[in-house]
Amino acid sequence: MSNLPNCPKCNSEYTYEDGSLFVCPECAHEWNLESGNENSEDTKIIKDANGNILNDGDTVTVIKDLKVKGSSSSIKIGTKVKNIRLVDGDHDIDCKIDGFGAMSLKSEFVKKI
Repeated sequence: MSNLPNCPKCNSEYTYEDGSLFVCPECAHEWNLESGNENSEDTKIIKDANGNILNDGDTVTVIKDLKVKGSSSSIKIGTKVKNIRLVDGDHDIDCKIDGFGAMSLKSEFVKKI
């Protein structure tokens, strides 16, 4: 029997090689040993306009006037947004903005303070 590693997610011993990847038939997890960090697939790194890594709970400022769909007003440049939450999707920041309420923003239009 070969010396293949157990699955990092479910610890199954029934893993197999598929090209350069290891695959778990029980939970369908795929990983690469050269990556070093098995959880790198699960966590997406979200960066601001300057390339700084964003985390949940960070405070950011808006770097451009943003039109709000369905509203006649816009979010002005320099607006401070506290306690952001990172989510998957095109608009990857969920937050509350004073005067607007709950919003989703794109990380490319904010910078970390």
